[in-house]
Amino acid sequence: MERTKFPDKSGQIQVLSALVGRMALASRMGYQYGGDRNVYQALGYPGADGIEFADYAAKYARQDIAKAIINRPIQATWKGPIRLRELGKEDTEIEKQWLEMDKNLKLRSHLVRLDKLASIGRYGAFLLGFDDVSSKPGFMQPVSTNGDRELLYVRPLGEAHAQIDKLVSNTKDPRYGLPEYYTIEYTETDSTTTVSLKAHHSRVIHVTTELLESEVYGIPVLESVWNRLLDLEKLVGGSAEMFWRGARPGYQGKIKEDYTLPPEVESNLLEQFDEFDHNLRRFLSVEGVDIETLATQISDPMNHVDVQIQMISAVTGIPKRILVGSERGELSSAQDMVGWFSHIQTRREEHAEVNILRPFVDRCMEFGVLPTSEDYIVEWSDLFAASEKDKAEVGRIRAMAVREYAQNPIATELIPPKAFYKLFLGLGPDAVRELDEMSDDDIIEEIREIARSGGVGGRTGTGAMDGQEDDTGEVARRPVNANNEE
Repeated sequence: MERTKFPDKSGQIQVLSALVGRMALASRMGYQYGGDRNVYQALGYPGADGIEFADYAAKYARQDIAKAIINRPIQATWKGPIRLRELGKEDTEIEKQWLEMDKNLKLRSHLVRLDKLASIGRYGAFLLGFDDVSSKPGFMQPVSTNGDRELLYVRPLGEAHAQIDKLVSNTKDPRYGLPEYYTIEYTETDSTTTVSLKAHHSRVIHVTTELLESEVYGIPVLESVWNRLLDLEKLVGGSAEMFWRGARPGYQGKIKEDYTLPPEVESNLLEQFDEFDHNLRRFLSVEGVDIETLATQISDPMNHVDVQIQMISAVTGIPKRILVGSERGELSSAQDMVGWFSHIQTRREEHAEVNILRPFVDRCMEFGVLPTSEDYIVEWSDLFAASEKDKAEVGRIRAMAVREYAQNPIATELIPPKAFYKLFLGLGPDAVRELDEMSDDDIIEEIREIARSGGVGGRTGTGAMDGQEDDTGEVARRPVNANNEE
């Protein structure tokens, strides 16, 4: 008897299992005292399963600090030029073609957008527009390997507009459990029409930020700070409302003793209060009622806000001054900047290069968009390089040190010039050697100029000396005559 074959859905089961486990974890959030107290519920925090991509996108669009949490690291990561070159070689074909593709496709700006979309949601998708597709159904087919392909465009998409349609279910496939097809949706640039198509995974670069057990769904950057973002909304929005109401708390009217307020007078008084509150009236005309101003009730929320910012800084790795900007115009401390640059360098090496750049470059090499190279390296801009302002400040300090050194008559006897260059100016061996050679050349040229002009102190004849280096590198002086002959 033939055994009935059921479709293999192990890939879907694998992802569903991860999602079920995630929901089970979310259901335990906030419980204390054996489940008798739910702190999350009391404070209005949702569980992780209650936050969707639309919520993260809205928070990024509308809340200032949420946008800074996403943008600050990404802007620093992709700052400066990015080069591709082969190890130990210069001006290679891959480097030239990479620069040309970056220029034609505005590649770096698209990569920045992709990084942001992947950070907002659980993943981002980079749709690659190869030249082998002439209609929407063509996106369903794997990229053609018939000849070298040309990359016409790229399109960064978020989780909501690049939904996973099907996973690879064959357990013998190296891509087992990974997306096989995506449902892509985007709005055409020349209209409001939404385009929907199904794309094969070879036409999409799948990008995630932080992964744990799942290879498909990452952890949104804002998830771990979601409660703090809600607290900040309460504190900042509440303080504004507190000022709005507390700075002008209102008035109360006390009816005088032995005075009866007629209904028509009461109605007129309420009308006056309403007009006064909305700045339609600047005075009150009342009889038999004493008007008293209520006490102002305003408190400074800064300390409470600072606690939330510190917690966000701790989990994101963004120094507080970089996250919220400098206070009173002060610059971030050197320690903050060194820690920040180290954080960004790690993000470049462990996320941007591994999850975004290399998968994209390898895909381009696979289909002939870029020359194939097995030992190419990604060269980022130097984060720790001194700025022009820093260079100018260092130059000023060194110039002051040289002036003090030159004006002291015994300085050269105590500290030789080469030692001064190295130990006090902090110059490297190459710079010290170059300065030494330049000094010798200047001395030689000065002596020759004296000889050409007719001698030292205006004397002619044999009093002038010609400079020439001997075997020891010192300048040997020989007498010359007025015609510059030995």
